[in-house]
Amino acid sequence: MVRVDLKGIAKVKAKGHTYWYAWRGGPRLRGEPGSPEFIGSYNEAVEQRRTPDRARFRFVVADYKKREFKKLSPSTREEWGKWLDRILDHFGDLRIAQFDRPEKIRPLIRRWRDKWAKTPRTADYGLQVLSRVLAHAVDPLGKISGNPCEGIKHLYSNDRSEIIWTDADVAQIKKTCSIEISHAVDLAGHTGLRLSDLLRLSWSHVDDDAIVLTTGKSRHRREAIIPLYGALRDVLACIPKRSTTILTSSKRRPWTADGFGSSFNKAKIDAKMSGLDLHFNDLRGTAATKFYIAGFTMREIAETLAWEEESVEKIIRRYVGRSAAMKDRIRKLESRK
Repeated sequence: MVRVDLKGIAKVKAKGHTYWYAWRGGPRLRGEPGSPEFIGSYNEAVEQRRTPDRARFRFVVADYKKREFKKLSPSTREEWGKWLDRILDHFGDLRIAQFDRPEKIRPLIRRWRDKWAKTPRTADYGLQVLSRVLAHAVDPLGKISGNPCEGIKHLYSNDRSEIIWTDADVAQIKKTCSIEISHAVDLAGHTGLRLSDLLRLSWSHVDDDAIVLTTGKSRHRREAIIPLYGALRDVLACIPKRSTTILTSSKRRPWTADGFGSSFNKAKIDAKMSGLDLHFNDLRGTAATKFYIAGFTMREIAETLAWEEESVEKIIRRYVGRSAAMKDRIRKLESRK
């Protein structure tokens, strides 16, 4: 075996253990640093990198990194890089053909995923990364006919309809985020529109009395009709008209979904909110509470947000509170008198 200088070795510490990799994102090395086993595994890794065995799953991971990995946002690359290392360690030496036999490979995938079963979201995250690599094996590589991860149920499930951003949460992210992200947060919290609809919302959708927009989730068969109440008018008045779309990036261009996602995740990190289980679309729940306090009925809120009335009721009970709800009922009774 040809002796190779040990250059570019990556050192990673995790849970009190130290791991060594041939290079950042490369295979993990065996043995103790300086030992014959360590040097031998490094040389093997370098040789494999030069002439990868195209029949092994290691080749699929390497090709994915070469073609697709660099297209991800920096924060996503940082997280996915760890999972690609784990996938490479566990599945790298398997023949690619084994992944074309779902009935055989799925039990192996489930057992690997279940290493993190005590933290279901982590387990599902790992499965997501593996599924993306396997999708790369299907197309463009054409190495397998189908993705064996498809059909494997996620461990984590959660009805997010009861989760909302509070006023304090909104204030916290707006302290450090860009003005463009701030506009998006305000508009979502006052309209209840999904992110995909918000990013394509244009000034032409704003009429004299309402925002009227067909929703993407309904395949544009249903309309969201959001009354232009005072607070929403104020939000729109603060957004400069830079494009046909209402929301734009700092480059004064319409947002792409990936571009917005990367910028919003960075905003959460900068605001020290990355550990909170808050998604951008949870601002829809915030809007639901605003609509209720403004006097909307449960049915009107459900129709505006395209939700079930039961989901709206859960939000109102949990977040508006008995006191606010009672005051609103008193106001309605007195207005009738």
